[in-house]
Amino acid sequence: MRHARKGYKLGRTASHRKATLSALSGALIRHKQITTTLTKAKSLRLYIEPLITRAREDTTHNRREVFRHLMDKRAVTELFEEVAEKVGDRPGGYTRVLRLGQRSGDAAEMAIIELVDYNESEPTTRRSRRRRTRRGRRRRSSASQTADAQSTTMADEEAAPAASPELSTESVEPDIDEGASAEESDPPVEEKPGSES
Repeated sequence: MRHARKGYKLGRTASHRKATLSALSGALIRHKQITTTLTKAKSLRLYIEPLITRAREDTTHNRREVFRHLMDKRAVTELFEEVAEKVGDRPGGYTRVLRLGQRSGDAAEMAIIELVDYNESEPTTRRSRRRRTRRGRRRRSSASQTADAQSTTMADEEAAPAASPELSTESVEPDIDEGASAEESDPPVEEKPGSES
């Protein structure tokens, strides 16, 4: 009987399960947020939260105990120096698990697990997708599509002149002050022989 035995089997042997959780823990410490299956996320939460609690007190003994679980020097250093400072006085609950829905390949429940103190924004949720049905949409015939296209172009042509009555086709010449000298006005641009534009 499994009285008061926490944890998930994850369909692995004990050594494989230990290696999986160690790798997931290192990835979570490095990236602060990872996407995995819901069961692995819940299992990882049980695995990493005691390690973060240990990291709040920086001693050689605690570093060795955490390294025994993580097996990654860089992750241990980042956990004790960066993550432990950010955690501060939080009394547990260092991670958050957000459900994402089912994976399209095997319908496994997916989730995001993240360190709570590194997400200053609102918890992100998955965007809603359009529902797709098996029923195909009716295809319109090409004749009706061309007729619709012609009617829209004709309507656009009729609406164009009415939309801008202020604009006129006459050219507007700038007002030139009669008292201004010829030097102040811009001289006309002359084309040089042999240069083509």
